[in-house]
Amino acid sequence: MAALKASLPILSFFLLLSLYSNTFIHTALADGVTPEEAKQLRDEVREMFYHAFNGYMEHAFPLDELRPQSCGGEDSLGGYALTLIDSLDTLALLGDRDRFAASVEWIGKNLQFDINKTVSVFETTIRVLGGLLSAHLIASDYATGMKIPTYNNELLNLAEDLARRLLPAFDTPSGIPFGSVNLMHGVDEHESKITSTAGGGTLTLEFGVLSRLTKDPIFEQVTMNAVRGLWARRSRLNLVGAHINVFTGEWTQKDAGIGTSIDSFYEYLLKAYLLFGDEEYLFIFQEAYAAAMHYLYNDPWYVEVNMDSAAVVWPLFNSLQAFWPGLQVLAGDIDPAIRTHTAFFSVWKRYGFTPEGFNLATLSVQHGQRSYPLRPELMESTYWLYKATRDPKYLDAGRDMVASLQYSARCPCGFCHISDVEFHKQEDHMESFFLAETVKI
Repeated sequence: MAALKASLPILSFFLLLSLYSNTFIHTALADGVTPEEAKQLRDEVREMFYHAFNGYMEHAFPLDELRPQSCGGEDSLGGYALTLIDSLDTLALLGDRDRFAASVEWIGKNLQFDINKTVSVFETTIRVLGGLLSAHLIASDYATGMKIPTYNNELLNLAEDLARRLLPAFDTPSGIPFGSVNLMHGVDEHESKITSTAGGGTLTLEFGVLSRLTKDPIFEQVTMNAVRGLWARRSRLNLVGAHINVFTGEWTQKDAGIGTSIDSFYEYLLKAYLLFGDEEYLFIFQEAYAAAMHYLYNDPWYVEVNMDSAAVVWPLFNSLQAFWPGLQVLAGDIDPAIRTHTAFFSVWKRYGFTPEGFNLATLSVQHGQRSYPLRPELMESTYWLYKATRDPKYLDAGRDMVASLQYSARCPCGFCHISDVEFHKQEDHMESFFLAETVKI
C-alpha cells in the first residue's frame, strides 16, 4: 500500500495513457474507452484531486485530515498537516511546480516532531516518513523535473528526526516493534505489547531508504531485524499469524491470511528486494508466497486459516486483500492475478465499491464491515494488470471506479467515506491516502 509512496493508484493510470502517441492509444484502448475519453478521464481525475486537495487546504489545513461533508478538519494522527505531507508526490506527478514548491517550503519551515503525541509507528512510517522522503528525492533531483533550487535537505532532516523518535519502539526482546510510540517521551510504560504482523513488518522501505540517504545503517538494521523476528516465528507451514506479543514472541491471533493485519508484510518483502537487491528479502518472500498460494488460495479467492493446522477459520474477502493481484504482477505470477482480480472486481461491480468484508459463504456483505474508506488497493492491482497485459477491460474497470467515486463519494469539500456500500451512505471523513494513493493510481 505505502511502499515509499510508490503505489500508482487512478490519476497515473490515465496519465500514462495520455503520454503515448494516438497511434499507440488506438491499439491499446478498449472499444469503450476512446483516446479522447482517456484524456477526459485523466482530466476528470485531476479535477477530483484538486477538489479534495483545495478543500483540505481551505477548510482543514494545517490539521491532519479533512472532514469533507462539513468542510472542517481534524487531527487524526499526530497533528502535523498529515494530508499535505501525504499529497506532496501527487502534486509532483501532476507537474504542479508552484504548489509542490510552496508546500515543501512550508513544511521545511513549520513542521517539527518534538511534540507530546503518541502515534502509530506503522501509519507514521508509511504516510509521514514516506511522504517526506519521496518529496525530498523529488525536490533534490533535476531528473524529476521538479527540483527546487532553494531546497536544502529540509525534508530529509525532518525525516531523520522523525525516524529517530520512532526508534525506541524497536527496543523489544523480539526486535518486533511496539505498535505506538510517544514522539517526545518514547514508549509508554503501559503500551500494549501486542502488535500486528503488518505493523511490525511494513517499515523496511522507508527506513531502508533513510539509511542510504543518511549513511546511518541503524534504520535499516532495526526494520530488517523486525522482519527476521516475525519470520523466525512462522509456523511449520511457513505461515504467519495476525498479531504477536513483541516481548514473548507468542502469537496472540493465529489466523493467517493476505488481508487485514498481515497484507503489507508480503508486499514489503518483495518491494524491499526490488528496491535494495537484498536476496534475503526475496528468499523470505518466495517461501511466504508459496505457502500462501498453497494454504490460503481457494481459486480465485483467498481464505484465512489457522497458521498451524491450515484449517479454514474465516471464508472472507476483505478489501485489503485487493493489493494481492498487483503484487503477483510484480512477482511475475500473472494468471492467478487475473482470476483473482476478476473475482474482486465483481464485488465492486455489485455494490459500486468494495466493502471492508464480503462473506464468501453467504455471498453478502459481512456484518459490521459494510464500509468503503476510499481504499486504493483494487485500483493499484487494476493498474498493474493493465501494464502487464494491455487488456482493455482494465481501462473499463478504471472508468467504472472513477464513476463510482464521482457519483457516490463526492461531497461538498472532498470525497467522503462510504459507511454502507449497499446504500451508499456517506461519512464525514477523508483519509490522507485518498490524495496520496487512490486518485494517483
